[in-house]
Amino acid sequence: MLLRECKLLAISFLLLVFAGSRALAQTDTLRITSKEAEKLFINNNLELLAQKYNVDASQALVKQAKLWDNPTLSTDQNITDAGKKFFDHSNGGGQILVQLSQVFKTAGKRGKQVQVAQDGVQIQQAQFNDLMRNLRYNLLLDLSQVANLVDQRKVYQTEITSAANMVNAIDKSYQSGNNSLKDLIRLKALLFGLQNDLVEIDRQINDLQSELKTLLVVDPSKFIAPQITFNNTDTVLNAAALVEQAKANRGDYLANQYLLNQNNHNLALQKAMAVPDVTIGSTYDQHSSYANNYVGLEISLPLPLFNRNQGNIKNAKLAAQSQEYIVKNSELQLNNDVYSAVQQFKLSQQLLTKQEDDFYNKYDQLYRGMAKAFQLKQINLQEFVDFFDSYRETKLKILQQQLNLQKAIADLNLAVGTTVVDPL
Repeated sequence: MLLRECKLLAISFLLLVFAGSRALAQTDTLRITSKEAEKLFINNNLELLAQKYNVDASQALVKQAKLWDNPTLSTDQNITDAGKKFFDHSNGGGQILVQLSQVFKTAGKRGKQVQVAQDGVQIQQAQFNDLMRNLRYNLLLDLSQVANLVDQRKVYQTEITSAANMVNAIDKSYQSGNNSLKDLIRLKALLFGLQNDLVEIDRQINDLQSELKTLLVVDPSKFIAPQITFNNTDTVLNAAALVEQAKANRGDYLANQYLLNQNNHNLALQKAMAVPDVTIGSTYDQHSSYANNYVGLEISLPLPLFNRNQGNIKNAKLAAQSQEYIVKNSELQLNNDVYSAVQQFKLSQQLLTKQEDDFYNKYDQLYRGMAKAFQLKQINLQEFVDFFDSYRETKLKILQQQLNLQKAIADLNLAVGTTVVDPL
């Protein structure tokens, strides 16, 4: 009874894995390299397109800041007169007053407003670059993880095929009375665990595929297959030089720097706002002045007795002082990010050498030899299962080390804000 249940369970999982494999095979596959994916991402990503509109919108504010204030035209006329006539201005009668005035900003206010608006453009552009930097990082990580999981899947498929063949062989041997039920159950338990792990890998691949399709804006029916060629080349990095490079490229750092500039320019603007603007105009008065058809010159300005913009000046000054500390913290974080990324990249490189590659290739040969030795009963089941587990762990560690190097490259490029090492 127990044997039949184990058979049914094993067959069910084999069918599930087979169905998953067929689904992947039948799906329209988009094979794409890292560079091709980045190009597609830059052209299609909707978040980038939305942020680009913010840059354009801020540029429109610069144009607005450059515009002069509109002149003011006002008039005062008689509606009726003693004779109950409406708007009667015949024969020199009635009254018309016309005033035209224009505000002239003093203390360079208009130029300072333009500068604040231009700072806003730089901030939006830096934020756009920072969004691109972070989304590109997510893209490269997702590509690396999908490629890694696909390689893990191959390891599990190899072991599942081998384990399934062993189960069939041991089952026949058990039916003939040459093997114990204990050995058969042990192998089926091993196969069951491998099948469970394979289903979990497929679930992770599916989640990452959803993220990639959103980033690249591609057909949801496609399967994105990253084409990654693993090549561990020696790269010499100068952390101090990369820090300076990061200061010129990282959007988050530059956005904070531009915001500090804007706060300082706003402080200058608020101080200028304390200086009164001058209004100059002309008045035409038909009858109500000391002389008919009077034309006069009008000059006015507010007297800064009570409101000298003190609150706005203090607010702008404190905002600038606060932003100075934010910039210093941003610079400190940038330095730490770069040095940490450089160190992590070096460590990841050291773990993968040509000598280790030779060892991994020989390990594959040994695996095939151990499987054959078990079939020939040159080793017992416990020895085979131990090696079976050791082989899988070793192969997964190899793949994890490769993924760590790929992540270290992505982290390094993220920290510097530009491509320092080309993605694999």
